[in-house]
Amino acid sequence: MQNTLSLMPIWAFAAATLVTFAAGFVKGAVGFAMPLVMISGLGLFLEPRLAIAGIILPILMSNGLQVMRFGLTEAKSAIAEYWRYVVIVCVMILFVAQFVTHIPTQIMYLVLGLPVVLLSLIQLTGVRFHIPPSRRRLAEWGVGALAGGLGGLTGTWGPPTVLYLVALETPKARQMLVQGVVYGLGSVSLLLGHLHSGVLNAETVGLSAVLMIPAYLGMQVGFWLGDRLDPDVFRNATLVVLVVAGANLVRRGIFG
Repeated sequence: MQNTLSLMPIWAFAAATLVTFAAGFVKGAVGFAMPLVMISGLGLFLEPRLAIAGIILPILMSNGLQVMRFGLTEAKSAIAEYWRYVVIVCVMILFVAQFVTHIPTQIMYLVLGLPVVLLSLIQLTGVRFHIPPSRRRLAEWGVGALAGGLGGLTGTWGPPTVLYLVALETPKARQMLVQGVVYGLGSVSLLLGHLHSGVLNAETVGLSAVLMIPAYLGMQVGFWLGDRLDPDVFRNATLVVLVVAGANLVRRGIFG
């Protein structure tokens, strides 16, 4: 804990805890956007690479819980059907993560903010794509590379994955299973990628580990209150907040 507090003032640590709890709550209540909430929130007051380090272990924990809810047999069936997409996402996360430490801070704010704004607006406006069966293999590699690239840079590869599964007209239950597998294995790649890049190191791993606690607590509250919320209203309200937070990151990237 002392090492963690040496990285930031106490108010920033308290704010990081609250942001992570909120992200866990959103994940538990509606099943999405935990990395988007964390990266857009933490990026407002932490140095970008520290924000990325902070989200790694909470994302790994939350996605592990999501995969465990489906069971090993169902997870294997999802991997067998979507293995190309899973492979390219994981490889791209590992590869692109190595460039994070070489990107100037101002550019990193743009790298973090622009995807948050664009992906949130796409979901808010209800834009839908359609991938015909004849183009599925090409889409697997293309969208997988895009999702993995975003994951390596920002720690979030969920929205492209959701858009891809919707474009394939994947049944809702199957979507949740495949998302769990992609998020779970991608989280392992993110961990390995940033252990190698140096973003997650002896100094920053403490912050990431501590933030697993509010992430877990937030998820439990989200699970408990999820049935009492209007999922569409709550989802849209979350996306609006993400657009505002992401736009502020873009502002910092442009104007400092």
